[in-house]
Amino acid sequence: MRFILLIVLVVVAFWVIRRALRSVNRPNIPEKPPLQGELVSCARCGMHLPRTEAREAGGALFCSEEHARLGSGKG
Repeated sequence: MRFILLIVLVVVAFWVIRRALRSVNRPNIPEKPPLQGELVSCARCGMHLPRTEAREAGGALFCSEEHARLGSGKG
């Protein structure tokens, strides 16, 4: 019984030390501010994105230059 308890304690200690080291080595990455503004959907794939990031072509809104070039794909 003591042997099993010793193994459990070693595993828990290893886990705690590993977790502490992982949090110390993690670089501080600033969080992006939440996107604000009107959301629109891409006429080709339907992905939602802020209106300010959408590409407009032929009266429709697209998520990328490639989708704007390809068109709505409905037809």
